[in-house]
Amino acid sequence: MRQAVERYCIPVADWLDLSTGINPVPWPVPPLAAACWGRLPEDEDDLESAAADYYGASNPLPLAGSQAAIQALPMLRDPGRAGIPRIGYREHAHAWRRAGHTVVELDDAEIEERLIDGAGELDVLVVINPNNPSGRRWPVERLLDWHARLAERGGWLVVDEAFMDTTPESSLLPYAGREGLVVLRSLGKFFGLAGARVGFLFADLGLRERVRRLLGPWTLAGPAREVARLALSDRAWQETERRSLHRRAARLVDLLDGHGLPPAGGTALFQWVRTHEAERIQDVLARQAILVRRFDAPNSLRFGLPGDESGWARLDAALTRACR
Repeated sequence: MRQAVERYCIPVADWLDLSTGINPVPWPVPPLAAACWGRLPEDEDDLESAAADYYGASNPLPLAGSQAAIQALPMLRDPGRAGIPRIGYREHAHAWRRAGHTVVELDDAEIEERLIDGAGELDVLVVINPNNPSGRRWPVERLLDWHARLAERGGWLVVDEAFMDTTPESSLLPYAGREGLVVLRSLGKFFGLAGARVGFLFADLGLRERVRRLLGPWTLAGPAREVARLALSDRAWQETERRSLHRRAARLVDLLDGHGLPPAGGTALFQWVRTHEAERIQDVLARQAILVRRFDAPNSLRFGLPGDESGWARLDAALTRACR
């Protein structure tokens, strides 16, 4: 956003930011007790219990966002071969490469071949499920099969479920705790609380403890722990927001399709459009103070959800100009 402000000379307050997959209608944070600001964070604050209830899996390890786990996990294995989605969140590849691993970038169709015993087999496979930005969701049975193949030779399946909250039936959390299976979750996307920097790691107890020791104490600030505990416990808001996000996602699909930009994939929080005109369309929208995310491989755009009716109207009008 700051780069766009400088490039287009438009004040930050005038922008409609659709470049992220963060819920634009976040969970309403109440005033926090003064104690959470004045004391060191404490583990005995029921955050882990609230997370276990919400996710339906025991022994969650709170983190400063799932990014903390993405950076830590590669440091806990000897250098090997890590399979990373060619299309997806780039920090995964960066973290494994930085820790000395050989990164093998994979298209979806290549994963099965790479998991077969023999030359070029993988030690770790990272799956982003649903994928960001393509929205691809892998069936639970397929992922469990991949995990079993990797675990037989001491490998890991790392599943980044940052965008799974609106489709919990596709989560691998019911199988959390199996050796060699790591599941990452984030509070930033569905709850719209990216600034709190809260995520969770689920793994077998041995690996969980190794990550905990590597990260050290007080990985989360006290106010972030309190906000996370309250948000994870608010079942009424969660159920209402899940239904609302699916409706808004369908509205975004219709809007983009109506302007000749049919999505190639997406989730309840964003839609992904493949187009050779991605750079031009992004620029035309930016000149109207609407920021969307562009990808070069393949040429595509990711559209987040507008947060109010004014935002929907602005996007509709801007797309009319961009798609003439």
